[in-house]
Amino acid sequence: MDLRQLQREIDQWIGQFEEGYWHPLSMLARLTEEVGELAREVNHLYGEKPKKKEEGEGSLSLELGDILFIIGCFANSLDLDLEECFKQVM
Repeated sequence: MDLRQLQREIDQWIGQFEEGYWHPLSMLARLTEEVGELAREVNHLYGEKPKKKEEGEGSLSLELGDILFIIGCFANSLDLDLEECFKQVM
């Protein structure tokens, strides 16, 4: 799947909801939350922070997937092509 396909799939999924995309500030907050969850998983796996007994099993791939989803939502809501965004920095 390329980035344009990812954006189309996200747009189709969001299209089923009357509300549509969230406000950009809400998406930024969600992205920050997801990056924090990824950081926590990395810290559990490679750092010195052990998991608490009551903490569920996490997954780096799940957290990265959540981040990709939010980035896709963000780009779609602002009418940005992620492939073009990426080309600008490479």
